[in-house]
Amino acid sequence: MRYSVCSYSFHRTFDAGEMDIFDYIDWCKEYGFTQLDPWMKHLEAGFDDDAYLDRVKKAADDGGLPFGCVAIDGAHIYEPTAEARAENRLRAYRWIDVAERLGATQVRIDAGGRDVILNEIWDLVIEGYNDLIPRARAKGVEVLIENHWGPTKDPDAMQLLLDEVDGLGLLFDSANWPAGTHDQAWRRFPPYARLTHVKAFSFDKNGHEPDWDLPLFIKLLHKDGYQGCWGIEGESKDASECVIVLQTLALIKRVIEEEV
Repeated sequence: MRYSVCSYSFHRTFDAGEMDIFDYIDWCKEYGFTQLDPWMKHLEAGFDDDAYLDRVKKAADDGGLPFGCVAIDGAHIYEPTAEARAENRLRAYRWIDVAERLGATQVRIDAGGRDVILNEIWDLVIEGYNDLIPRARAKGVEVLIENHWGPTKDPDAMQLLLDEVDGLGLLFDSANWPAGTHDQAWRRFPPYARLTHVKAFSFDKNGHEPDWDLPLFIKLLHKDGYQGCWGIEGESKDASECVIVLQTLALIKRVIEEEV
């Protein structure tokens, strides 16, 4: 099994100056993660600095950890104006180049579109992914969409896009679905999943799991034969970011072991 944690999980620790990308690499190695999934904010120092990216890549290589998915914000496809869409597209191109330089195998790029429904922006979103996917594929990088924000949080909209766009994979987040749709989404999308964000929320002081049924999410993926990396993304306001990630890693391993 492969395991990762998106570096966004430690954004408060990063913001406090207590972790940087090199510390993140060391932490992942220390705690048994098998690939690196950085949030692009934690790589921005290298956006226009290939020498910096080479240092990051060397640190990862020295630690024996490959780069998996770079989660990219600010390069989403849809914006209301052509100028903003063009700026985002250039940003997406550059982040794909960054992923290639790091040896990353995936990038997450959102569809975009707050307060709109998918059919209002359909042609622009389809064009965007059909432009980015072959460009990324030529560099050994797979483009993923996440149920993250905008219309693709809706299971029906996500289904339409995944069926329409050849080569588009799903970063399957356990949490980011509208209320009342989690169960149907968890059962519908395992065949499309190329990476997960098993959402690590704050656990209580006794280490109990969240009220919602994360073990079911893990079981459904495992029963479907999911072969991708078991990625974790933490959301914590009142607990140590590192603690909830490690608790979630232990939960994933325990559920999978019980299923074998």
